Amino acid sequence: MQTSAQPFSFSAQSAVGRIRPGRTIEGISAVLLPFRADHSFDLDAYRNLLLRTWNAGITPSVNMDTGYSNLLTECEREMILDLTQEAAEGRPFVAGAYVEDKTGNLQSLYEEQIAKITRRGGTPILFQCTALKAMSDCEVVALYSELGKATPAFLAFELGEMFVPFGRIYSIETYEKLLQIPSLKGAKHSSLDRVQEWERLELRDRVRPDFRVYTGNDLAIDMVIYGSDYLLGLSAFHPEAFAMRDRLWKENRAEFYALNDLLQYLGFLAFRPPVPAYKHNAAQFLKLRGLLATDLTHPKARERAQSDVAILADIHERLEAMMASITF
Repeated sequence: MQTSAQPFSFSAQSAVGRIRPGRTIEGISAVLLPFRADHSFDLDAYRNLLLRTWNAGITPSVNMDTGYSNLLTECEREMILDLTQEAAEGRPFVAGAYVEDKTGNLQSLYEEQIAKITRRGGTPILFQCTALKAMSDCEVVALYSELGKATPAFLAFELGEMFVPFGRIYSIETYEKLLQIPSLKGAKHSSLDRVQEWERLELRDRVRPDFRVYTGNDLAIDMVIYGSDYLLGLSAFHPEAFAMRDRLWKENRAEFYALNDLLQYLGFLAFRPPVPAYKHNAAQFLKLRGLLATDLTHPKARERAQSDVAILADIHERLEAMMASITF
């Protein structure tokens, strides 16, 4: 690998110069955990959402924010892992390694979660936590380097504080050092800031071209045209639509832009403040699609007004009509 962190200065021209027509986009989609009328998990519906994601050609990601990972118990997270392993039948999936609710040696805590995920056939993505946020940049790199020895492949997470208070966006210098870890195959970037993501793409291209920058920017899902892949909560609303959008880009089809714009409209609605309430919009939208029996959320989760349903219904109708008009 090459090294040499350099200062970045992005202009509109340099951003446009990054556009990569016809590239294959790798999609990973967080999967919503649905609930029954009695507030129990609707595991049948959850399994169906997993299968629909795989069938769309997108890799599902479980025990993420979209799956209420921070509100589940350890036993509940393991139950989700077991269900996912059974449904996967060898297909790939990503799973969040969450340690915020635990105490002890941080490296050991993460290694335990990595082991639970990898032995079920998943790829771990390391959720940040309060203890990690308190570390210096050097300590963060050292920890990730040690954790990289525990698995042949894992993903990192940069999470803005608008999502969780223990989120942290690393300096570009720290990010470059993380790229030196061979088993770290990619990182989800959720700053909701295009410039910071463009900086990471520029660095990736110079230092380690095989590294995946997964956009977590639900307010700028077109980051895929500049070289990002994605790991999104928004794609949980309609993975089939995202898969169609991705194929349109690969085939240099002009319809990409209209479909992306409509999906972005959905993103701006769902990911407005308070951002964590997007999960309720996801449940409302999936119920409109006939995939959930209720639009209930986790009892401790933020909720949206029922008035959102009429807007979501309009988006759903327009989205289905647009998709029906596109042929391959």
